[in-house]
Amino acid sequence: MTDANTPPRPPVVVLCGSTRYWDALAEAALCETAAGRIVLAPGCNLKQPHPLWDTPEKSEWLKQVLDDLHLRNIDLADYVLVVNPGGYIGESTRREIDYARSLGKPIRYTHPTPGHP
Repeated sequence: MTDANTPPRPPVVVLCGSTRYWDALAEAALCETAAGRIVLAPGCNLKQPHPLWDTPEKSEWLKQVLDDLHLRNIDLADYVLVVNPGGYIGESTRREIDYARSLGKPIRYTHPTPGHP
């Protein structure tokens, strides 16, 4: 419960996009945070080596967990920011966009993307 002295909750944005653009995701997170927004973003980059996903079995299991977790982030967010350098949208990101649309979430893009407003 909030009272009259409690400031309103800042907007929550979820970043979607390919981890092949990890640096662009980090830059978007920085800019959105500096703009006063709560940022939900991918926390693992399976394209970088790490003991948590160093076997195909671990990697496939974790990818499934992360994909579902990211949909839950979309549930929590007020809107979606698609980080798509060069207009690139991969299969996973497309699925996330479709899911966000099904929930009526507003969607923004960092770069122009044919077929997407």
